[in-house]
Amino acid sequence: MLSDYHPLQDWPRPPAALPHARLNEPPRGALVTVAGLVLVRQRPGTAKGVIFLTLEDETGVANVVVWQKVFLRFRRAVVAGRLLRVTGRLQRDSEVVHIVAEQIEDISDMLDDLLRPPGAGRG
Repeated sequence: MLSDYHPLQDWPRPPAALPHARLNEPPRGALVTVAGLVLVRQRPGTAKGVIFLTLEDETGVANVVVWQKVFLRFRRAVVAGRLLRVTGRLQRDSEVVHIVAEQIEDISDMLDDLLRPPGAGRG
């Protein structure tokens, strides 16, 4: 598993999620995976079908760009997901960091685990 890890291409090796506070560490263009609660979904009329998501984890926020082609593949997750895991390429312009989404997974069912008391089973 570690033998196929390429630090300049995969940061960290998906499906692990990088804390948002560490998004300044990977090199530009690195493949990263982030996860977080969906704070904002924006689809400006002037953006030619691009959707912008803002995700929040316990360390900060991540800005995600979803091109129309990717949106069509992951529409349900983008529209309905409350907790998402996004894998994409890191873009950096000065201090502004974006992840250009390539894969989006709705992991909202994991929110139920947060409310479950320790030691309680699923069900």
